[in-house]
Amino acid sequence: MTKITFWGVRGSVPTPGAATVRYGGNTSCVEVRADGQIIILDAGTGIRPLGLELAREFNGTAIDITLLITHTHWDHIQGFPFFLPAYQPKNTIRVLGFEGARQGLGSTLAGQMESPYFPIALQQMPGNVVIEELQSFDFKIGEVRATAAIVNHPGIAVGYRLTTAGGSLAYLPDNEPFHEDQHGYEQDRINMQNRKLIDFISDVDVLIIDSQYDSDEYASHIGWGHGCVDEVVRLGLLAKVKQLYLFHRDPGHDDTKIDTILAHARHLAEGSPMKVFAATEGEVVTLG
Repeated sequence: MTKITFWGVRGSVPTPGAATVRYGGNTSCVEVRADGQIIILDAGTGIRPLGLELAREFNGTAIDITLLITHTHWDHIQGFPFFLPAYQPKNTIRVLGFEGARQGLGSTLAGQMESPYFPIALQQMPGNVVIEELQSFDFKIGEVRATAAIVNHPGIAVGYRLTTAGGSLAYLPDNEPFHEDQHGYEQDRINMQNRKLIDFISDVDVLIIDSQYDSDEYASHIGWGHGCVDEVVRLGLLAKVKQLYLFHRDPGHDDTKIDTILAHARHLAEGSPMKVFAATEGEVVTLG
């Protein structure tokens, strides 16, 4: 089977407190166990509790981990300095991503651990941390087939699709669908860009996607690089997604607001076979 675990579902900054305890307050991090591989999607603050759980589970046994970074905005890398397996010499952590800054992915990850910000440098981590910039949008992690696609978000950002023996999942934590108000593109080009996205997520078993705003909020955030739940549901329906997980919560959304957004999204998908969920920290989804 393929097991997907949500360790961080928030965007921008962590949001601890009583008002967010039900859905969780950590930033983006999803763990995938499939075909003998441990694959981590992004290293937001959710990677810290994941690291503690991995250390407990393996109890000194060597761990081989692949970490896929979608982009290097802070909420997707800020947990990495606190990832306990990176401090164990037996472990190997292979960090893959596309260029996150002019200096490259490695320099960006190291930069947040320089002495003005953090007491331990990346080079001082005792674990075998290997950072590689991907050169192809189609690659393999063991027997897991991985593909990447450029998404519409400021800077260089991608989404990943993983195809496993148990099923398929797509992870697009930061993405804004194309439309005329944002870019001034001709409608044909807008349709082409959105068609590429639909093809990328087509028929996927699980889609984890940026759903940061409701329609009222989105009107004042056009061009910020984040999704509106109405458009996200429409994309999921067009792509014939089986399970849609709303992800990358706005810091201002408490649990009650998320309940409202989820109810609205389910109403939009009513009558279709697509199931809609709000990604919840600690939730486990199995395929196969």
